[in-house]
Amino acid sequence: MPNRLRHSLSPYLLQHADNPVDWWQWGPDALAEARRRDVPLLISVGYAACHWCHVMAHESFEDSEVAAAINAHTVPIKVDREERPDIDSVYMQATVAMTGQGGWPMTVFAAPDGTPFHAGTYYPREQLLRLLAAVDEAWTHRRAEVLAQGNAIVDACSTGGPALTDVTRVCPVGGPCPPVAPVDSRKLDAAAAALLRDIDPVNGGFRGAPKFPTQPALQFLLAQHHRTGDGATLTAVARTGERMARGGIHDQLAGGFARYSVDATWTVPHFEKMLYDNALLLSTYLDLFEATGREYFGGVADGIARFLIEDLGTPEGGFAAALDADTGGVEGATYVWTPQQLSEVLGESDGNWAAEVFGVSPAGTFEAGSSVLRLPEDPLDAGLFSSVKKRLLAARRERPQPLQDDKVVACWNGLTIVALTRYATVRGSDLADAAAERAAELLRDVHLADGRVARVSRHGRVGTAAGILEDQAAVAGAFLARSRSAGGAGEHWAAAARSVVDAMLAHFVDEAGRFQDTADDAEILAYARTDVTDGPTPSGTALAADVLLAFAAATGDAGFDDQLWRTLAGASEIISEHPRFAAGLAAVAERAAR
Repeated sequence: MPNRLRHSLSPYLLQHADNPVDWWQWGPDALAEARRRDVPLLISVGYAACHWCHVMAHESFEDSEVAAAINAHTVPIKVDREERPDIDSVYMQATVAMTGQGGWPMTVFAAPDGTPFHAGTYYPREQLLRLLAAVDEAWTHRRAEVLAQGNAIVDACSTGGPALTDVTRVCPVGGPCPPVAPVDSRKLDAAAAALLRDIDPVNGGFRGAPKFPTQPALQFLLAQHHRTGDGATLTAVARTGERMARGGIHDQLAGGFARYSVDATWTVPHFEKMLYDNALLLSTYLDLFEATGREYFGGVADGIARFLIEDLGTPEGGFAAALDADTGGVEGATYVWTPQQLSEVLGESDGNWAAEVFGVSPAGTFEAGSSVLRLPEDPLDAGLFSSVKKRLLAARRERPQPLQDDKVVACWNGLTIVALTRYATVRGSDLADAAAERAAELLRDVHLADGRVARVSRHGRVGTAAGILEDQAAVAGAFLARSRSAGGAGEHWAAAARSVVDAMLAHFVDEAGRFQDTADDAEILAYARTDVTDGPTPSGTALAADVLLAFAAATGDAGFDDQLWRTLAGASEIISEHPRFAAGLAAVAERAAR
């Protein structure tokens, strides 16, 4: 059996290179093989730091019986969602449409042309075996019904979801646009008020669990505060920022934040640490530091910057995508402590003191009596606290460490460059400035060709996946940030930013003047998919609007103003109806309204 994943750029695909499953990478050859064999596709989507992806891999994809069933009845395709977000987006929408929920690993059965007809997420071994038999029976004996179901799903997905309003009557594609704010300030006020009603008044963040940082929404509220001076918005964001930073979602020893908390109090995280979360949260904590004047928030920003540079920096100068949730197959093993372990490292007296400071008890807050470190209050003895942290971190570094997904994702590196560039100015860090410059040089030298940004690289080698809208916008924003930082010496960065923006406008805007997530010459998937709502990062449309706002201010070019106006005005109703999920666009509209 040929090993088709061994030479992949993706660490996630490489994790599956020795599976008995006859994996293919996504591409025309895999679809042609399914047509030749007249069998469906099994599309398995995940990412390297995903805990439940590892679980399903060990239970099923490393199992010879399961692999034999997969190989006999399907053409299996492995997809790294971070390398191919376009594929992930299409099939995630189908999964949610079919099941009401989504997540990773994502497991999709599709016709040989890629049309999905059955989907889910994690399947235990025995359930997956039964599902494979049922899919084979349906494909063999009830194919017309299966294909009809798939076509109905594609039709629903291709027309569903919020879309931008056509505003070309008042702002033709050739311009000019009206000299008024693209989004009425009253709509922004109402959207902010709606978000505030959903904020947990005790723990911060949005009510319920699991609880995510939801950084685009925090940035919108901060932008609302800056425009209006409303203290309630600043109070809500500051409460959220402090509760997160004092919780287990924040690494109290090394800085940086995990992806989310499984509970409503930020106590127990899902331990994977993502580059995009930390880049965006660095910006948020810098905003809080400047808005409140509290050094506490500046200290949190210091820890995030240190984590980005020390733990996610790559030898080539970029920033790795993530740290794994697992260590040796055990979730959180690197990070959790018992009272006894604290005393073994610190001695009995300091160990007992640390247990009280960090909320470590015999009962534990995690599994098997272990606890995630929290910091409910700052200790009075700052010197002892500093010493304890250093000793615990040194001991922790002797433990087995989570794997690093060391691929460089263009968008996330762009966000990191912007955040570190600003951090260098606000906190006076030459180290952060140099790290941002090196990463920008890597994006320019490895990812950029004719103004187009490639999605990923690894070990200095660029991948074949084309960049999507968020990559173009974030990288343009990063180059522009570097040009501003360098002052008169930054003209080459300004030129690089302009080339990316020009290519973005040439290839990612449709005939009606709306941004599209994929380029006009991109691979055609089961259906066209453009999502203007945010995930953990602002939508590609929001990032594009943000960079247009910056370019309009820097150049005075009316073309940038008009494209920005159409984008924001077209999103006005989405902002009103879905403020939590269109917060990225709302934040840009706030800045445009000042």
